[in-house]
Amino acid sequence: MTTFELNGAKVETKMPHQHLLAAIRDEFGLISPKDGCAPSGQCGCCTVLVDGQPRVSCVTPIRRVRGREVTTVEGLAPDVRAAWGEAFAATGGSQCGFCTPGIVCRFEGLRAKEISHDDRAKAADALLAHMCRCTGWQPVLDAWQVFGT
Repeated sequence: MTTFELNGAKVETKMPHQHLLAAIRDEFGLISPKDGCAPSGQCGCCTVLVDGQPRVSCVTPIRRVRGREVTTVEGLAPDVRAAWGEAFAATGGSQCGFCTPGIVCRFEGLRAKEISHDDRAKAADALLAHMCRCTGWQPVLDAWQVFGT
């Protein structure tokens, strides 16, 4: 069993899990982190924040989050979630939406580092850990910039 904070609430796993993604989805029922390639860690769809930093949850052993703070899109402040939704909708940055929660968590990690929303290069570098087959990166980068306005 592993105890950690999930979206502001202390939780304890009751089942054995191969990785953090399995605990988040299968035991705690949160659906924003997606399983696109588990346990390969190649697509970024399962990205969450661990102590405020983006982590690919399908390759994060559950033991590595013991005593730490894990945040999914569901755990972001409602106004922040709404602002990201509006930014992605305004720019066409989310077509199927499968990878969007992971990208939002990645961008939240950039915001925590106080990266300027005018800095498309830093945002593009952050997206190297993600695969999106729907939009291409320009509308996603546009969403990064729109969020900052």
